[in-house]
Amino acid sequence: MAEVLFYHLQQQPLESVLPTLLQKTLERGWRAVIQVTTDERLSALDDHLWTFSEESFLPHGTDREAHAADQPILITLGADNPNGAAIRFLAEGADLPQDIASYQRLAILFDGNDVQALAIARDQWRAVKEGGHDATYWQQDERGRWERKA
Repeated sequence: MAEVLFYHLQQQPLESVLPTLLQKTLERGWRAVIQVTTDERLSALDDHLWTFSEESFLPHGTDREAHAADQPILITLGADNPNGAAIRFLAEGADLPQDIASYQRLAILFDGNDVQALAIARDQWRAVKEGGHDATYWQQDERGRWERKA
């Protein structure tokens, strides 16, 4: 059964939070797939992961590339798992995968300042709980630290 983590972003945007989570993913020896819903976000994340820090970058690619299956981190618009990722990140209200249990972890990141994003996350929370999966809800405090709320 997959562990499902909901990240309620309030103090920092996705572009600030995601690189740290991806670094921790790679430290565990896991592959990751990031699912977004727009071409614009896919391209922006692709660029950002190369330049988010002057000291490092995150090795990654998109599902549009010839060797997508070889990438340790893959950004996609699709629901498949071409690189055999252990963790799937969902952003922009991307749909829950049909095969949640095939992942060790599922991370749902949503903008807590966006009413529509909150509504989608609530629906996803219900669906995950009804599916019998372990789910935890994390919210940023005023300093940007994560606090477990549920």
